[in-house]
Amino acid sequence: MGAGALRVLITNHSLSDYTGTELYVRDLATRLLARGHTPVVYSTRLGRVADDLRAATVPVTDDLNSVALPPDVIHGQHNPETMTALLHFTDTPAAYFCHGWLARLESPPRFPRILRYVAVDDTCYDRLVCEEAIPVERARVILNFVDLARFRPRPPLPAKPSRALVFSNYAREDSYLGAVREACRRAGLALDVVGRRAGNASLQPEQLLGQYDLVFAKARCALEAMAVGAAVVLCDEAGAGALVTTRELEALRRVNFGVRALTSKPDADALAREIARYDASDASEVSRRVRASAGIEPAVDEIVALYREVIDEYAAGVGREGVAAEGRAAAAYLRWLTLSARAEREAAAHSTTARLQARLLNLPLVGRLARVVARRAAGKSTR
Repeated sequence: MGAGALRVLITNHSLSDYTGTELYVRDLATRLLARGHTPVVYSTRLGRVADDLRAATVPVTDDLNSVALPPDVIHGQHNPETMTALLHFTDTPAAYFCHGWLARLESPPRFPRILRYVAVDDTCYDRLVCEEAIPVERARVILNFVDLARFRPRPPLPAKPSRALVFSNYAREDSYLGAVREACRRAGLALDVVGRRAGNASLQPEQLLGQYDLVFAKARCALEAMAVGAAVVLCDEAGAGALVTTRELEALRRVNFGVRALTSKPDADALAREIARYDASDASEVSRRVRASAGIEPAVDEIVALYREVIDEYAAGVGREGVAAEGRAAAAYLRWLTLSARAEREAAAHSTTARLQARLLNLPLVGRLARVVARRAAGKSTR
């Protein structure tokens, strides 16, 4: 390594699909490598993103025994992989990055050597400090970013949109797509759908987004579309929001154009109203501001500075609480993990039972018998 270069172990639950945290890891690791650092990425689920990283000469492993040189710092994402790395490298400090509001995998583990907790938006920050009791002096926000070298500006938008895109890995015909299709039909927009559940996930969205005037997306997908220059209506499986304009841009970026901005159910009437707000000039200014403030390079500057803070604090003795304290923290984590797994199994079983009951009640004879029983229980005639 060159002077000041760092060995950074990045963990993630999966490197198999082109989804949010996987792409965050890919973009961060390749930028760290370009700056002279040595990133290594650990996950137990390897796939296409792992292949991309290896093609870029970033080391990837699903077995930490293969890493002979201990890292200077652990960049933890998802609690099982973060704890695995901490227990394997017993003299390395860590920063934990939270990317989600609800997922159990995003729940921050408590461990003496985790010296910083980072949220990618204000929503995740509130999870850390208001629900997970992370001390505010150890928590901060480093907003999500976009690789501006990949997502280049498109030609100027037309005065009236003609082509629209649903850009999401969660888009399905039985979820919100019907409302989007109807809203686009009313506006005379040709609509395409790209994403994993639609069966056509794009490996190079930077070459795709510039072909569309209006994009329905959230979170990272929305940010990439804005960077290219498309107008964006916030919409996804989790709900629907507004057309992103210069007036709301700063506040919406603070919540990563994510779940906190999706305040209503996808509805054709509401989506049609947002489409009608399309303004090519304003969308161009949104794109200019995104490109000025949301690029990957300043974000990596901030992340590397954070790594150095963690390393320096640990060298000064912070987080060195000994084997007994770390053992208690590991035991508490395993208890939490066991209870979480049990809760997930029970919820899945309940959901399966409810679906079976619903299917049975849709059968004519079973449905009639259920209604007869209900009427008898209420003391009413069955005739």
